[in-house]
Amino acid sequence: MKLATLKNDTRDGRLVVVSRDLTQCSDVAHIAPTLQAALDDWHAAAPRLERVAEGIETGAQPTERFHEHEAMSPLPRAYQWADGSAYVNHVELVRKARNAEMPATFWTDPLMYQGGSDSFLGPRDAVVMADEAWGIDFEGEVAVIVDDVPTGASAEQARDAIRLVMLVNDVSLRGLIPGELAKGFGFFQSKPSSAFSPVAVTPDELGDAWDGGKVTLPLCVDFNGAAFGRANAGVDMTFDFGELVAHAAKTRPLGAGAIIGSGTVSNKLDGGPGKPVSEGGAGYSCIAEIRMIETINNGTASTAFMKFGDTVRIEMKDADGHSIFGAIEQTVEKYGG
Repeated sequence: MKLATLKNDTRDGRLVVVSRDLTQCSDVAHIAPTLQAALDDWHAAAPRLERVAEGIETGAQPTERFHEHEAMSPLPRAYQWADGSAYVNHVELVRKARNAEMPATFWTDPLMYQGGSDSFLGPRDAVVMADEAWGIDFEGEVAVIVDDVPTGASAEQARDAIRLVMLVNDVSLRGLIPGELAKGFGFFQSKPSSAFSPVAVTPDELGDAWDGGKVTLPLCVDFNGAAFGRANAGVDMTFDFGELVAHAAKTRPLGAGAIIGSGTVSNKLDGGPGKPVSEGGAGYSCIAEIRMIETINNGTASTAFMKFGDTVRIEMKDADGHSIFGAIEQTVEKYGG
């Protein structure tokens, strides 16, 4: 089942069920007006939504045309957005570029930060920033939406609580991060609003690419129309989503609708840093990573962060080349006050 939230005159949009080929949708206000409402009563709502999804595929359900540019993030705002760093290769490169050793615990205890969840961007909304000097970067990730998760849940319990999967552009302002981290209190200004894919899908839609805790498919990241990243989200993922969700729930319960991110998808190459797509590698899911590798190899970074007018596109396709979640496609624009 594929679910989306279309824009209307409210903050939380209207929930629709979307066809597998992302061309048609059906309004389901009679079941749940919003995705959060469906998640709050998932046991009762999900079977009814599934019947609508089946009706769309068989032609028995009235539909309207689905346009990705009319979609908000599946949850336009959420009670919780916590982003992990499951691809330790990415973290290792960050620290290596700074000539800093990586603590051994990073391989056994996930990194995670709590992001702002009150104003997610739509998948085709512009990334509006006041200053290019802030180091504007995209981060291609996968995320899950969970049902209620009790405090102290095991990884297995956490996997059972995963209801939906989607993609993320976790926008980062690299120029502001060092100063914030130096204060010892974590990210805030350096992590503006994130954007999520037009569609969130139930794990069964992923077929064999979903093993209960990770998605084994390439994440396609294009920067200004050129292939930038094709890293496989199921490769080099040190902590799967069950482990990430359990980590988030160690000392507190998670409420239905909480979103947990994977962190930047990152692949190694023959045990070392990856290579650009143009050189036969899997590329990168953020600009910072290629800059780290340039710094390690050449002593300085040469790839610039995003400028006004630059566009990033993030998408994932199935084995037949069909888009699963629709595409996040965002252009950086200057804030005009």
